[in-house]
Amino acid sequence: MKHHSQLLIAAVLAGAAASSFAATSVKATVNGMVCAFCAQGIEKRLSKLPATKAIYVDLKQKVVVVEARDGQTLDAKTITAEITDAGYDVTKLETVEQSVAEIKAGMKAKR
Repeated sequence: MKHHSQLLIAAVLAGAAASSFAATSVKATVNGMVCAFCAQGIEKRLSKLPATKAIYVDLKQKVVVVEARDGQTLDAKTITAEITDAGYDVTKLETVEQSVAEIKAGMKAKR
């Protein structure tokens, strides 16, 4: 019985370690977003992508952040195309090892 409980503990610890990896997000600097309606339109388009877990739009900073679902990869070209097709201009795109919540907290701290 002791052996089984050790395996169970090892499995739980492995699961906890796997879930503690940093989230991967694509952070885009976008020109042309001026209102909440703009932000809502972009959020709606990007939320339909299968790999999207969460989205954050900051109008003041002109930033759109898309967080990938666990184990999935976001396609930067698709994100750029969605934003461009919505009528906005992507001026910078980067992949960051942070969640939407972490980026949101960092941006609010800068204000």
